[in-house]
Amino acid sequence: MTQWPHRTELYEDPPSACWPIVYSPDYNITFMGLEKLHPFDAGKWGKVINFLKEEKLIADDLIVQAREATDEDLLVAHTRRYLNKLKWSFVVATITEIPPVAFLPNFVVQRKVLKPLRTQTGGTIMAGKLAVDRGWAINVGGGFHHCSSDKGGGFCAYADITLAIKFLFERVQGVSKATIIDLDAHQGNGHERDFMDDHRVYIMDAYNRYIYPGDGFAKRAIKRKVELEWGTEDTEYLQKVHTHVEGALNELKPDIIVYNAGTDILDGDPLGGLAISPQGIVKRDEVVFKAARSRRIPILMVTSGGYQKRTARIIADSILNLHNLGLIDKDLATSGAGNPKVEQMIRDSAKDLTNLSLQ
Repeated sequence: MTQWPHRTELYEDPPSACWPIVYSPDYNITFMGLEKLHPFDAGKWGKVINFLKEEKLIADDLIVQAREATDEDLLVAHTRRYLNKLKWSFVVATITEIPPVAFLPNFVVQRKVLKPLRTQTGGTIMAGKLAVDRGWAINVGGGFHHCSSDKGGGFCAYADITLAIKFLFERVQGVSKATIIDLDAHQGNGHERDFMDDHRVYIMDAYNRYIYPGDGFAKRAIKRKVELEWGTEDTEYLQKVHTHVEGALNELKPDIIVYNAGTDILDGDPLGGLAISPQGIVKRDEVVFKAARSRRIPILMVTSGGYQKRTARIIADSILNLHNLGLIDKDLATSGAGNPKVEQMIRDSAKDLTNLSLQ
């Protein structure tokens, strides 16, 4: 008997006038200052949106409102046993690395900590379909790459990258191969464990080799591994990103790219240990989007780690740069590849890739 996927509101089409940028005010974690006990800026997602509004790129009614992933949605990747574990506050405290959470009633933890993460997870799933429909999409949150189907950690309680890909494989015709480009400073051991033996998923991961999680088992799933030294700077980093992104996409042309665009590579990040400048981060995102757009591969970007107050401004600047270069555009997104503007952008991108300046 054929088992049809469950019905989900996450795949309902948003208004065509919207940018394929997904966000909800529910992303932000604010609870009696407890969120300040983790170095993560738990309000950075709203700040990114505010910067984009200030620059007149977007307005509230022109972005896609993220919806919270339901238990039924989460069970596409997660085990029931794992979801039940999240009903224990001490488990959530361990995953989020905020010890006092262990002493809170679980209904409070669900509402104040897990609901924002479930909403971001819903956002990533929604952005996956948007990327296929429109050519690109950005979830301003998500990127919980340390969480696998049965284990959370490193502030990651739900496996949104795994979920987005599994939803696409199950529900969207013509999507049967995916490439994950994980450029957060940490190894993405969650999706690696989930797709360990799945030949439909190609994983490229560039990370500081000396920091969390150091998951040797999960590394076996990485098809293109780029292990970085402490204090790696722009020139070396951008050359490696360019070489390996091109190499990964030449090795396998996927139907979707999931780009985990962590900004914890920023110089001075307390956890990342790398030394990339704000301009280097903007250039990195440009390299990835040019590689995707020149090959006409849909790309979904999630923002993942980034632990400094200036991170939100850098993410916004990067999105503005992508727009200024014509790599993302509302008209481009809604009009598709028949649009002369799209065709010209693809030709320009292909030309740029041959003489990309990495200065």
